[in-house]
Amino acid sequence: MWPLHLLVPAMALAAQEAPPTAAPQPPPVAAAPPAEAPAPRTELILLETPLGPIRIAVEVERAPVTALNFLRYVRERRLDGATFYRALKLTPDGSHGLVQGGLRGNPGKSLAPIAHEPTSRTGLAHVEGAVSMARAAPGTAQADFFIVLGTLASLDAAEGGDPGYAVFGRVVEGMEVVRAILEAPVDPAAGEGAMKGQLLRAPVPILRATHTPR
Repeated sequence: MWPLHLLVPAMALAAQEAPPTAAPQPPPVAAAPPAEAPAPRTELILLETPLGPIRIAVEVERAPVTALNFLRYVRERRLDGATFYRALKLTPDGSHGLVQGGLRGNPGKSLAPIAHEPTSRTGLAHVEGAVSMARAAPGTAQADFFIVLGTLASLDAAEGGDPGYAVFGRVVEGMEVVRAILEAPVDPAAGEGAMKGQLLRAPVPILRATHTPR
């Protein structure tokens, strides 16, 4: 048995050598997720037709030249009384195609042609509901535009090659109206060149085009 005078110092030494009890640590704070970048700015346009309304988000930030040109036509009431006059069905079921509208070169309402904004610059694409400018050569677009059904990537610009067409908006309401226009009867004898057989027998009027609040 240990003598008492030896046992006490040994117990004290053991107490000194015992590791200190660690203080409880708070749980780690989760890092805040990065803030999402704001969506590119758009302006809403309403096209009123006898078949129903078509609402378009116009890409004023990503395609400013083309978008502001379209907004000017709306603001100056130049599209009131224009028509949807062309329907091109690329698949029998109508899942892919386009409908085209505008002033058809009306000299009394058409503004000067605008510079071409290719999709390779804007980052936009000819997907379902895309709204794009009709034109002959690049830089000749004025007031006529078309709405895409399905995805038509062949209309996008190719880097270093085909300049494609200038998307400047998308339909956010009224694709059922666009499909109804696509299904409307065409005149197989009407039109010239690439548009032969694609013109509607009864063009669909754009009764009024207005800028609408969000």
